[in-house]
Amino acid sequence: MDEPQPADEDMRDEYDFASMTLLPRGRFAPERDGMRMAILAPDVASVFTSDDELNEALRLILRLRAMPLAGTTVP
Repeated sequence: MDEPQPADEDMRDEYDFASMTLLPRGRFAPERDGMRMAILAPDVASVFTSDDELNEALRLILRLRAMPLAGTTVP
């Protein structure tokens, strides 16, 4: 049987959950200021160390996607 863990000194003896705001998590969480959350695969997450880096990479993909491919004609 596992040994009991020592009590965390930051924990209170009691909590009043009625006064706390509970927010849904995951796909049911509301958007905040137009932001959306996405879960990245571990290999992708290891490449990007900040939100700014990931957003810049995604913006680059969007710019490249809007460019016509070489050798193709634009209707």
